[in-house]
Amino acid sequence: MKKINFAKMTGAGNDFVVIDGKINTSFNVSEELVQRICDRRNGVGADGLIIINDSIDHNFVMNYYNADGSTGSLCANGARCAVIYASTTGRLNGLTAKFISNEIEYNAELLSNSEVRFYLNPPKKLKYNFKIKAAGKLLNAHFADTGSPHIVIDLNEIERLFDSLDSVPVESIGSEIRYLPEFLPGGTNVNFVEVKDGVVHIRTYERGVEAETLACGTGAVAAALICYVNRKLTVPIQIIPKSKEKLLVNFEVENSKVRNVSLTGPAKIVFTGEMKY
Repeated sequence: MKKINFAKMTGAGNDFVVIDGKINTSFNVSEELVQRICDRRNGVGADGLIIINDSIDHNFVMNYYNADGSTGSLCANGARCAVIYASTTGRLNGLTAKFISNEIEYNAELLSNSEVRFYLNPPKKLKYNFKIKAAGKLLNAHFADTGSPHIVIDLNEIERLFDSLDSVPVESIGSEIRYLPEFLPGGTNVNFVEVKDGVVHIRTYERGVEAETLACGTGAVAAALICYVNRKLTVPIQIIPKSKEKLLVNFEVENSKVRNVSLTGPAKIVFTGEMKY
């Protein structure tokens, strides 16, 4: 029987199992093994798995896997957790980090031992005010690819369907939209937002987890970008996910192009442990 040493981490409620490649030298990742580790009943339990490896040219390399074993998209809350872990394990020389995830270079700042500002690349695609069919209705929707694809639905635009954000059946409608033909083959994440006093409250259905999560970093950024335009919000934009742990999204718009996108929020190690498999 083999074993892995891990750290369980959370970024604003989005939780991850972090495996250090320097400690677990014989660990060979597979889709099945990721699923076992992330299983909340028979494994450690998490929204995703992060593997941290050393790098010659960067502070570290982060490989991210969703709970179903899929990979390839950015996880912004996971990235903030990775920076905290890298700092804890002596991989950072100061308060800044330069690292690789999915073969793309990213930067981050360590604001404290439990708060990180992570810099994302500009969104690849923004699309406003189009219709999708879900819950037996035509819903007004928006789209942003912030490293991972996101549908954003503003409750103010479908106010007759739900009394509040709390009453939205996120998992049933989110799952339906995630698998709509227009978003295949990769599918999409789905975010429901409600703006109150300039603050964006959000609930997210995450593909790869195939469930609602307590927070989603790239979803928070997508919601902020959409609400900046549609709701005339000013930056930085405060985001309150289901966990109620505040996230802050900042960016600049120059010549109609978005730049200097960042996500700031909490991240911490919850516990460390050993799993046999």
